[in-house]
Amino acid sequence: MNRLQERIVQDGVVLSPTVLKVDAFLNHQVDPELVMDIGAAMAAPHRDAGVTKVLTVEASGIPLAMATALALGGIPFVYAKKKRAITQGDAVWTAPAYSFTRQESYHVSLSKAYLGSEDVVLMVDDILAEGSALTALTEIVHQAGARVVGAVVAVEKRFQSGREKLAQMGVQVRALAGIESMSANGITFAQDDESRTPEVMLP
Repeated sequence: MNRLQERIVQDGVVLSPTVLKVDAFLNHQVDPELVMDIGAAMAAPHRDAGVTKVLTVEASGIPLAMATALALGGIPFVYAKKKRAITQGDAVWTAPAYSFTRQESYHVSLSKAYLGSEDVVLMVDDILAEGSALTALTEIVHQAGARVVGAVVAVEKRFQSGREKLAQMGVQVRALAGIESMSANGITFAQDDESRTPEVMLP
């Protein structure tokens, strides 16, 4: 069991068979050493892919995107905003998304100045469930004419449809901790996920 899985078992809270709370260390209170290790693991399979931008959605993906961008040599990371700021103006890429945990729809937006056709993009996020955030990011990358090399998430709930939706868009997904099922009795982690590349998993 890798370090991230150990923290999920130790500090994660299963609120229902579909909702996992990891805000004690990942997406509310953040363990910076763990996040830096996660960033290194997210970056490792893509070091030779020519990635120019790491892309995520505010706010939970930001620490992971920064750690991944640093591990890729300090390339820029950029995050799509869930509410457009007046400083963005009208020159933005935008796509609809739906928050599984917040149960609300929104539009993510990204200034066109920070993503263009010359970019090679690695998308990252904290949790993959139904895949709405990452599919919205994929749409934005396509609008910009950029190229996606893949998506990496810290935690994937494999019993939900996110991976399948991204596959339909041609996006390969990697997960550092894949969950097959969860309940008050415990969490079953995936053992047969071919995309997990054990050689770059957390120690």
